[in-house]
Amino acid sequence: MKAAELRDNTVEELEKKEQDLRRELFNLRFQQATGEIENPMRIRTIKKDIARVLTVVTEKKSK
Repeated sequence: MKAAELRDNTVEELEKKEQDLRRELFNLRFQQATGEIENPMRIRTIKKDIARVLTVVTEKKSK
C-alpha cells in the first residue's frame, strides 16, 4: 500500500484501516507463536503499513 493511496481516504476510513491491520498483525503474531505462519515477512509489511496509515492520519489532523 502506498501513502499516496491512503491520502485519498478520510480520517475515519484510515482509522478503520488501522484497526484491520492491527487485527491482522495480532493474528500473524499468534500464528508465529504456534509455528503455523506461512510468510513471516508479512509481519514486517503489516507494521510498515500501520506506520504509513498513522503518518497520513497525523498529517490530515494537523491541517
